[in-house]
Amino acid sequence: MDKQNKNYRKYLIPILMLIIGVAIGWAINSSSHQQIDTSEQHQHIGQSEIWTCSMHPQIRQSEPGLCPICGMDLIPLGNDDDGGDPMEVKMSETAMKLANIQSTVVGLGNSVKEVRLNGKVQADERRKSSQAAHIPGRIEQLLVNFTGEYVQKGQTIAQVYSPELVTAQQELFEANKIKGTQPELFSAAREKLTNWKLTDKQIDNILTTGKSQERFPIHADVSGVVMNRRVSVGDYVMRGEPIYDVADLNSVWILFDVYESDMPWVKKNSEIEFTVQSLPGEKFTRKISFIDPIINPVTRVASARVEMSNPGLRLKPEMFASAIVKSNLKSGKDIIVPKTAVMWTGERSVVYLKKTSDAGVSFRMTQVTLGPSLGETYIIKEGLTPGDEIVTNGTFTIDAAAQLAGKPSMMSPEGSAVMTGHQHGETNTTPQPTEDHSKLEMGSTFEVNDKFKSQISAVLSPYLELKDAFVKTNSGQAAIAAKEVKTALDKVDMKLVKGDAHNAWMELLEVLNSSVATMSTSSDVEVQRKSFSTFTDQFYAAIQQFNVSGLEAYYQFCPMVNNNKGAYWISKSIVIQNPYFGEKMMRCGETKSELK
Repeated sequence: MDKQNKNYRKYLIPILMLIIGVAIGWAINSSSHQQIDTSEQHQHIGQSEIWTCSMHPQIRQSEPGLCPICGMDLIPLGNDDDGGDPMEVKMSETAMKLANIQSTVVGLGNSVKEVRLNGKVQADERRKSSQAAHIPGRIEQLLVNFTGEYVQKGQTIAQVYSPELVTAQQELFEANKIKGTQPELFSAAREKLTNWKLTDKQIDNILTTGKSQERFPIHADVSGVVMNRRVSVGDYVMRGEPIYDVADLNSVWILFDVYESDMPWVKKNSEIEFTVQSLPGEKFTRKISFIDPIINPVTRVASARVEMSNPGLRLKPEMFASAIVKSNLKSGKDIIVPKTAVMWTGERSVVYLKKTSDAGVSFRMTQVTLGPSLGETYIIKEGLTPGDEIVTNGTFTIDAAAQLAGKPSMMSPEGSAVMTGHQHGETNTTPQPTEDHSKLEMGSTFEVNDKFKSQISAVLSPYLELKDAFVKTNSGQAAIAAKEVKTALDKVDMKLVKGDAHNAWMELLEVLNSSVATMSTSSDVEVQRKSFSTFTDQFYAAIQQFNVSGLEAYYQFCPMVNNNKGAYWISKSIVIQNPYFGEKMMRCGETKSELK
């Protein structure tokens, strides 16, 4: 028994040691695999694309989308730990596809300037005439009673009672009795009636009947459409006084407004292609026959005239027309880039160059000098060379990523610290402007009558149309809306306020008129937006100083406008629609107050 126990112990101990060794080895191997898996998992997470908001960098998401705070598109947060160029921002292929980044290689092309013009159909001034009364007297009957009626040459249009003509007929009867001895006297009496547009047949009929005629017809001298009726039945008219204004509309003019900045591109005999709103689907191509040599001092435009036949009178005066004039520049081959590629701050214009290397894709901001605008493209004078690849879609996304990474960007040419949110209470390391409401509300408030207040509040409606045009970044629509704002301003009767209130309004009005004049005459939307900011400040000051109420609108603010100086606007909706950035930063801003 003792011998068996010894043998058992002899084999048991090695077996136990073997089992323990296997167990320890398995544990070590399992731990090693777990560490490797964990490391790989962290590496995978580290390589995942992080998406953030340029306005609210505290937002971090693993996939693209919209910022839950401001609604802006999220941008990829680059990783520059690989020691790349500190002036460039990098982006993965996946991130570029998700952000819809598009680029193109620039080259030389023919420079064709496109100028867009707005105009109206007008009557041909050479075919306008005044239908005058050839006989002095009282209007007894009008046979053409309304504007727009068509008259035919020779048609009887009115009946006139003329005491002078009755006397002249009596003189003719007396001269007829002695015409055998004094034929000259008879000829003079007859000539007098002829000068009053009586026909030989009418004069012979008077002599035959021997009776004076009291009412005489007036016949139309020309054919055309009555544009204006100047007299009514019972009016006394002098000889030569106009009764109707008549225009022959078989040929019309289309007068297009040409702004000062567009005059170098619009010349006499330039080919112009235009459409008329009331004739959808039809395009007309003509040549410009005349350009006014003098600029209108009120509208600051000159008129370009297009002459056109008008069969069937389809074109009617005051119809709106839109045109495009294409002008070939004489500079030859130029570098031409789409407008979507250029970011413009007022002082600088920049584009983003795309660079591809073994390390991946990166983008670098470069400043360019712009030449003339060619409609949807720009001529680049300096800053690019043929063969450069530039970003044409998604430039703002790249610029926001650069700003987040502290790289050179549109707002920070030298680079800066990471920017944080500008609203909703976040801390912002970028200096923000002080909202100086005293500047906007300076001066005392005045008690004025309700009629004056209502006239100021009436400016809000065309102002909102103007704001919407800037939201769409439509300079042409903004210019038209600015003219409507000017019309509303002109209806504000300054005589309704006296003393200090009158002086305060006159000071505000001077700036308001200056700003609206710039917006209505400029074709550069960024220049218009600067004037829009000034106009808004003065308009809001007027609302405050004269206690205008009942507007039911919102006073809103974006701190990033004008190189982070900020700007205000008034909106009918509490939803932010930024008129200074449009689609680039549609939701940038916040509501400061409600105008009730």
